[in-house]
Amino acid sequence: MSKPIFELVDELPTNNITTMALRSLDFVIPGEWNNLVGFDNTIREVTGETDEEIIQQIGDRAVYLYNDRSQGYQRAMWLYQTVDKTDYALGAAALANKVGEKIPLMGFLNRLTPKADKAQTIDLCLKLVVELVAFCQINGIPGDSIGDFVASLGDYSGENLMRMTALVCFDGLIPLGPDFIMQAQSTLSGLGPSDLEQNNTFSSISDAIPGNDSGGKLDFIGRSFDSVKGWMSGFVGAKGLTPEKVANNLQGFVEIADDKLDYLGAFLDVSTNYYEHTGTQTLARRLIERAVAEI
Repeated sequence: MSKPIFELVDELPTNNITTMALRSLDFVIPGEWNNLVGFDNTIREVTGETDEEIIQQIGDRAVYLYNDRSQGYQRAMWLYQTVDKTDYALGAAALANKVGEKIPLMGFLNRLTPKADKAQTIDLCLKLVVELVAFCQINGIPGDSIGDFVASLGDYSGENLMRMTALVCFDGLIPLGPDFIMQAQSTLSGLGPSDLEQNNTFSSISDAIPGNDSGGKLDFIGRSFDSVKGWMSGFVGAKGLTPEKVANNLQGFVEIADDKLDYLGAFLDVSTNYYEHTGTQTLARRLIERAVAEI
């Protein structure tokens, strides 16, 4: 079995490249994300509770709910973790000693390989589908409930909104450019099932994606992207987002030239696991809220 939920929340880092990258997006959604770490601390923050005995009861109930395999919580956690794993595992070790100093990206160029647009589009779309499927798992609704998911985006806040903001900025705007939605859609329309099957992340999570075979799953991915593109486009427009603005706000901890945004995208790929980080926070919050309602 995977680690217990309290351990996952207790082990969340307070400061690493992932948290620095996420904090750089505060200009997009000011004050929306608080890097909440520690299980008991999260219970106090979410509930306002100070009584240690009640905090213990809430924690016990949350752990029980997470461990109940008939619920979708562990599956959602696995998805958040797995969609980040492929690239992050490669880069985290090399960068572990860099936290606290400004990282000169030029020194890493020989280790970074920007993804071709096709691979980057598949990455973007798989993360989007993971968000949708995890949403369904957490809420106990069928995994292909695209309409429910799209409707919920308007209510996204906190770590959920931060995760979608990072998706738009780090997996959309920076690697694919200002027209990333059109570009991704164009690339998607040319993909075949074999393109998906050659993708490591797809291979890892394909069982969780609705569809009877790779063709059916590709169709679901396409429909999911098509349904969310309006929200993404509206978000980018309302916030006035550009690749340059996002990159400028990352300058606090990474030195990057404007003509190297594709390398910045590759760097973020291998050095951050923002889906796993914020996904853990999402699950902790939902479990705690439900536990409070049930005890």
